[in-house]
Parts: sequence; structure tokens; C-alpha cells
Amino acid sequence: MTRPPSGPTGRKLGQKVKRKSKLKASSRRWIERHLNDPYVQQAKQEGYRSRAVYKLLEIDEKHKILDKAKRIIDLGAAPGGWSQISAQVTDSTDDDPKVVAIDFLEMDGLAGVKFLQMDFLDDAAPQALKDALGGAPDVVLSDMAAPTTGHQRTDHLRTMHLCEVAAHFAIETLTPGGHFLAKTFQGGTENDLLTLLKKNFKSVIHIKPPSSRAESVEMFVLAKGFKGRNQPNSTAHG
Repeated sequence: MTRPPSGPTGRKLGQKVKRKSKLKASSRRWIERHLNDPYVQQAKQEGYRSRAVYKLLEIDEKHKILDKAKRIIDLGAAPGGWSQISAQVTDSTDDDPKVVAIDFLEMDGLAGVKFLQMDFLDDAAPQALKDALGGAPDVVLSDMAAPTTGHQRTDHLRTMHLCEVAAHFAIETLTPGGHFLAKTFQGGTENDLLTLLKKNFKSVIHIKPPSSRAESVEMFVLAKGFKGRNQPNSTAHG
């Protein structure tokens, strides 16, 4: 069971970054928030690569998307927290890998995880992922977000595009009954994408897990129970 971190974490919370440093005020605030984040502390204690693992664990605790997963694809995987959880739940090993991860950023190796360092938007990426996994995934995870520009509407549109491409990929690859979880932003998933997901999955909901920072516009869209590609209107092209 995933609980919000509490109690001593090995580091004193409430730390400040010295003003003598040449950091911008916004950078100083980010570092202070990171240093004082109990989820960051807990992730370090428990050997996870990022606080993002708790978002996935909290979502799974309520919605049971990882329970029977045998193969998982993790999009936008770096630094690897969601891949760590995926390898654990699938009993993935280097000899029999059941998790494939992709990111254009570098990621240190993880036991039981095949990692492809390439841009998911590359035309060759979908086939490379399928080939690496060697079978259809039961779950497609996407924590992808476009690099921020500082222009809120632009950032929203770019991340929504990633979410949409990930959804098309999930519909083209998932096993019947499989699940798709992807980062989106408040302001909602675009109507066309919601319509596509509702056509192809038994249920579609938006979630903001407790470990997602309250001030963040981040949310997740969860599409459960893939209906399969042989049913009417099952198409990744709308």
C-alpha cells in the first residue's frame, strides 16, 4: 500500500538555499521545494529513481492496472522510476525482459528493462518498441511531457500531442483488456482524443494522484479495458 511519506526521512525538511548563490529566484525556489519534498526523500530511501513512482503506485493501488500485466511499455521513461515498478510487477529479468522503455534522454541501465534511447516521435520508434518487447503489451505507460517553453498554451498543446501519439500507439499494440495511462495537463484531454479513447476502451477517467504536486497542472488520463482491434470503430485513425 502506498502512503504519503511522513516522519523522519534522513534529511531535515525546511531547508533553504543560500542567497549568495548566483541562482535565479525561480531556480532557488525549485531547489528548495525539491530538497524539502517528502516524496523525494522517500524515493531515495526506498531506492527508486524518482518521486514519480508514487504517482504510478497510487494510481495502481486504486485502479489495479498492473495486477496481471505480463508485458509493459514505458514511454518517456527517464530517469526510470516507472520502469523500476514495471520490472518488479512483471518479474522481468535481463534473460527474459518483459519491460521496454524509451526516451530521447539517457537512462542508466535497469535489471529486466530493455531501454531504447530514441525520440518516440521518430517514425521508427513504434516498430522498434514492438520488436524489442517481442509480444503485445498489457499496459502502455506514458509520462512524456514536452520540454517547457514558458508559454503555457504552447506547452499544453505540445504535451497533448505526445499524449495523442501515445494513445494511437497503445491502440495499435495493446492486448485486449489492456490499459493505457498517460500524462496530460489540466485543461483536459482534447475532445478528439477522449472520443478515440472512449471508442476503444471500456472506461476513461482523469486522475490527479496525491503525490502530484498541488500547484502542478499535471494530470493523468487512464483508459482501462482495451476492446481490441477487431471491434467496429476500433481504429487509431479516428
